[in-house]
Amino acid sequence: MLHRLVYLLIVPTYILLSACQGYDVTVNDKVVYAPKPLFKDYVVPDTGLNNCLKQTINDGVITNAQQLTTLDCSFAGISNLEGLSVFTGLTMLRLSDNQVRNLLELTQMTSLEALYLDDNKVVDPVPLEQLSALRHLDLSGNPTLQCPRPGTLAQVTTIVLPKHCL
Repeated sequence: MLHRLVYLLIVPTYILLSACQGYDVTVNDKVVYAPKPLFKDYVVPDTGLNNCLKQTINDGVITNAQQLTTLDCSFAGISNLEGLSVFTGLTMLRLSDNQVRNLLELTQMTSLEALYLDDNKVVDPVPLEQLSALRHLDLSGNPTLQCPRPGTLAQVTTIVLPKHCL
């Protein structure tokens, strides 16, 4: 009987609190639950990248930089990756169909395992050599890419290059 009573009280309370994760919950004017604020401690000058980050943080209820592990900013009009390096927990980054040229900002992202830079304006892939966790890389559709020298991206198990590099 006691188990049933506990079940009838605790389960609905848990469901109520999880449904209200974006709101303060008060009882008798006392806050009994207040959600952590969304992560905002970053500066990204590129409007497309900034909008994509804001939406992803909001949708995923991201409260710190390390929580963001997957980011898909395809077709966002991004040309500048400045400020993205604060998200060092990223393991998958999709930047397909943008205007990204400079990859220096990515050198801090040592957890990055999959990177999609297809159909951009990437010229120099050398910064990617520092990403020891990188396993999947798509650089197709970058017509001015300086083709990576054999062995320079040895850690990458799957690499897709533009036609002129094959």
